[in-house]
Amino acid sequence: MKSGRYIGVMSGTSLDGVDVVLAAIDDKMVAQQASYCHPFPAALKQQVLAICQGQSLTLSQLGRLDTQLGRLFAHAVVTLMRQQSLDASDIVAIGCHGQTVWHEPHGEAPHTLQIGDNNAIAAATGVTVVGDFRRRDMALGGQGAPLVPAFHEALLMHNSERRMVLNIGGIANLSLLIPGVPVRGFDTGPGNMLMDAWMSQHSGAAYDSDGHWARSGQVVPALLDQMLADPWFALPPPKSTGREYFNLAWITRQLQHFPALAAEDVQATLCELTALTIAHQIHAHSGCDRLLVCGGGSRNPLLMSRLAAHLPDADVTTTDKAGISGDDMEALAFAWLAFRTLSGLPGNLPSVTGAREMSVLGAIWPANVRPLR
Repeated sequence: MKSGRYIGVMSGTSLDGVDVVLAAIDDKMVAQQASYCHPFPAALKQQVLAICQGQSLTLSQLGRLDTQLGRLFAHAVVTLMRQQSLDASDIVAIGCHGQTVWHEPHGEAPHTLQIGDNNAIAAATGVTVVGDFRRRDMALGGQGAPLVPAFHEALLMHNSERRMVLNIGGIANLSLLIPGVPVRGFDTGPGNMLMDAWMSQHSGAAYDSDGHWARSGQVVPALLDQMLADPWFALPPPKSTGREYFNLAWITRQLQHFPALAAEDVQATLCELTALTIAHQIHAHSGCDRLLVCGGGSRNPLLMSRLAAHLPDADVTTTDKAGISGDDMEALAFAWLAFRTLSGLPGNLPSVTGAREMSVLGAIWPANVRPLR
């Protein structure tokens, strides 16, 4: 076992920052020790958003963006290490998910692309990096996502309570931790992504703080019904999605027959869409006793209240109440996955992704140890 201190790095589909977490990890424990959220530069965010929504680019442009993101992740890690007075020798490895710019798990040649050059991170920190976690699972016939349910199982499984863990980032994904049943997990659809896109278009703000703008509007039932009729929601698990499907263009298509709606009413409807699609999937899988919510959406009181309204038989709370920060969950998971990779242990769950078998995940970028620059 490669026990010791690990750093996890995650910048999700919301693009609201680069989350970096330090944790001590062994085969029985994951103990978070520090965290840091590094700002995501606005110009870089716009470039990533453009790719995710299908804008064409040259190989040169893709290469530059890969390097820029690698440097950004490296800077975020170096900042945390300096804050904690850590040397390269203090860290076993860095687990970096990379920035997803495209995820297409279906078709003749399923593929996924996470960019952010891990060589840049290894060179800047002197620490071994583990990344490219999704593609081995896809090579084995899986969706390559979500990968976090295995981590949820390791930390939050209960021997009698029916639990589900809900991560609401740009996309919402659900982990089903039901005693006596293989763990399942899948994306339920948009989390904050559509709300953030609509908010940005109409106010320039990155997100709807505490759901205030959505609260000022009213849900439009006809629009909500049309959105719920999107065939993606009817797909059975395993399933995963991303910004290449749910984006501002998706909202525009939905509004073609609703030309005169107030912008705040659309925002209220998008919030209800997220809550309802999550609740539908929880009910479809026989419900739960406790729903533990993490990610940015767990900080939106309106969204949390709508989830509680749709799930009256469940205790809807945050993972913070279970001892794991909802802001750091995913970065912590990729630190854990790096530990699994270096220990020669599988990181995927076929019951979640649909892969043919369990597998060690990721690729390894060994470091040349040197002082931080």
